[in-house]
Amino acid sequence: MAQLEPVQTQPVNGYQRAYFASGCFWCVEAIFESLKGVNEVISGYSGGTEQNPTYRQVSYGKTNHAEAVEVFYDPSVISHQTLVKVFFGSHDPTTLNRQGPDRGRQYRSIAFYQNEQEREIIENTIKQLNKQDFDGEIVTQVLPFREFWKAEAYHQDYEEKNPGDPYIQGVSIPRYNRFKKQFPELLKDNAH
Repeated sequence: MAQLEPVQTQPVNGYQRAYFASGCFWCVEAIFESLKGVNEVISGYSGGTEQNPTYRQVSYGKTNHAEAVEVFYDPSVISHQTLVKVFFGSHDPTTLNRQGPDRGRQYRSIAFYQNEQEREIIENTIKQLNKQDFDGEIVTQVLPFREFWKAEAYHQDYEEKNPGDPYIQGVSIPRYNRFKKQFPELLKDNAH
């Protein structure tokens, strides 16, 4: 099957967009939102072909989509290369269809590219990490970006709005804290 051509998104108010999937989007959204140069992160679905997927469909594995995020970033402050570094440094890219307690294709690791330069950055990062950092082989999919479906409103800023949620307490916050220790120089001054 021929690889589809990526869709190149247009900047919004000067912000470029990047797309990643690395487990529960509540966790991933909080991580990327804490970065200097990132204006907004939207939780949603990508990587499948189904139109207008819902959380119920995706979370029950009834689509080919993964829980994903759309990152709006200022390229004069943070590069795509740095976003890719954060992506690989904030989850385990050697586990197939799983992150922490979440299992299924909807939680798989995907780095989406919109052009040849982004694809090269992602693939070169994987080669470098496979050589030096990981015991297992990286299983992250490198896919051309096609379409992003915004998740339902209650998923947006979920960690921030639901700090007492048992999943946020037990999974999301520990993951975020591990990330903060690894990349303190990238954090916004007001990152919690």
